[in-house]
Amino acid sequence: MFEPLAITDMVLALLAMIAGLVVGRRAAGPTARLRRWLSIMAALVAARLVVALLILTGGTVLAESRLVVQVPLAVLPVAWAVRRPSRTAAQVAAAGVLLSGWWLFVPFGAQDTWFVLAGSTAALVAIAALGRWRRSGSRASRMPWPAVALLLVPAVGLALAGQANAAAAGHHHSAAGGISVDQLTGPRDREPDVRVTLTAARGEVRLASGHAADALLFNGTAPGPEIRAEVGQLVEVTLVNSDVEEGVSLHWHGVDVPNAEDGVPGVTQNAVRPGGRHVYRFVPNRSGTFWYHTHRDALRSVERGLFGALVVEDAGRGAAGFERTLFTHRWPAAAAAITAFDRADQPTRQAVEAGREVRLRLINSSAEPNRVHVGGTPFTVAAIDGNPIEGAAPVGPGTDLLLAAGGRYDLTFTMPDGPVTLAIDASAALALSPGGTAVPAAPATGALFDPFTYGSGAAPAPDDHDRTFDLRLDDGFGFGPGGFGYVSSSINGRLYPAVPTLEVVEGERVKVRIANRSIVDHPMHLHGHRVRVLSRNGVPAAGGAWWTDTLNVAPGEVFEIAFTADNPGIWMDHCHNFEHGANGMILHLAYEGVTTPYSADHAPE
Repeated sequence: MFEPLAITDMVLALLAMIAGLVVGRRAAGPTARLRRWLSIMAALVAARLVVALLILTGGTVLAESRLVVQVPLAVLPVAWAVRRPSRTAAQVAAAGVLLSGWWLFVPFGAQDTWFVLAGSTAALVAIAALGRWRRSGSRASRMPWPAVALLLVPAVGLALAGQANAAAAGHHHSAAGGISVDQLTGPRDREPDVRVTLTAARGEVRLASGHAADALLFNGTAPGPEIRAEVGQLVEVTLVNSDVEEGVSLHWHGVDVPNAEDGVPGVTQNAVRPGGRHVYRFVPNRSGTFWYHTHRDALRSVERGLFGALVVEDAGRGAAGFERTLFTHRWPAAAAAITAFDRADQPTRQAVEAGREVRLRLINSSAEPNRVHVGGTPFTVAAIDGNPIEGAAPVGPGTDLLLAAGGRYDLTFTMPDGPVTLAIDASAALALSPGGTAVPAAPATGALFDPFTYGSGAAPAPDDHDRTFDLRLDDGFGFGPGGFGYVSSSINGRLYPAVPTLEVVEGERVKVRIANRSIVDHPMHLHGHRVRVLSRNGVPAAGGAWWTDTLNVAPGEVFEIAFTADNPGIWMDHCHNFEHGANGMILHLAYEGVTTPYSADHAPE
């Protein structure tokens, strides 16, 4: 509901700003024509008020900037001008509408609300005073002072935003203290149980269709080799960079590794340059489906192939039935991204004996959510992001799964006599059948699986929290690492590196409210921790406990999540749409007493 309302509000604001420019230009013209344009502008402003009230039904946090700043700046001056039309009133009304639209397209943080409101109000008062001065008839009074007063507010706002961004550029985002990140390592005093070397190099990826493109590969393949380990085993991975000029690192997505092993350049290590190497050592403490990918220049490097699967099993479990790991990936291409399961961008088939237990591990390595259609059999969502679901029950055939960017689903079912189809679209489709000869079913769309209500028997989440944080996600114009532009990336009115760090103390229970006020999805990923979903849009979570590490927050959604601060370090918390991350949707979670020796001399995305 929110996304169309937000788009409607943007259109209304733009139309109102155009009307405001006309009103300002014709303020000194014939009264009848002025009244006509004032009426048009008033109707648009009234429509914005109605839309803002509808948005308010989704929660105060979604509508607060509209109702506290944007709508009052437009409604009050316009009401005055309609009631008592004059050149001065029309100019003030036009200025109010323009400022109202400006603050919609240039989001600001809640901490800046009173500055924005006071500065904008002062500009309107100044324009009204200048209108009275203009009647004196002096030559100086006829200069375009109202325009100067109007432009002063956005000019000062942009200057302060740019200054805040510049001041934060060298900030390490670390809390004061005496423990360095590079001391928080995995075990160094025992032999590894699993030892792997991953060599990153330039190469070529060839899809099933024959499409070939320049790529970045681990050990000559993309996706990279699947790594398997058991809970409690020591995993040692040596990363070697052959010739990837951008630099490489390895982030273990969803695994609560020690902070020094997290693979974030500028925070937990330096990027591995060509000819260099870096050793990661960690002990997985829970089983599940995870994955690894570079965290250096991830926007381009992950989509080109620097990623792979990490599967952690319970000790002694061994293989049972049929199991397959599938990446849903969008490979870059000149015309449009090519969707595939791994490298299969054409329908594929695979034989699975009827009656066999099947586990499919789905991982989304794309920047956007992928909707996967599952047809031919009931199935159980056994785990989300590697976390088993309490009371999980089969869902009907034809159900769709919305897989967040970076997210994972484990699907289990007993292989039927007929075919089972997984499909993203007509090209990216897989058919499992006893003989391996069945073709994927025709593309279809079914009911969407909702993890919020899935499962049963969850113990209530503790309701006491030591710290609570609010994250407001917006899109609009702002200063990012690439300069000023339109980006879908701000957190609390700031872009990285100016987003304030969330500081916690080890052992604290932390609650975070995330409100998506933009018009695009934001898959928020906290490193080093898993979080429990408490509520969505004010409704407490039902079903089994929903634990996740990559939460897709759709437009208009407000989630409350909680976690325990039990893994000391300085951790990234960012949108896993790497374009949004590169534009500035990044912050850090820092434990008291932890510092980093590494310098963020480049964007960590």
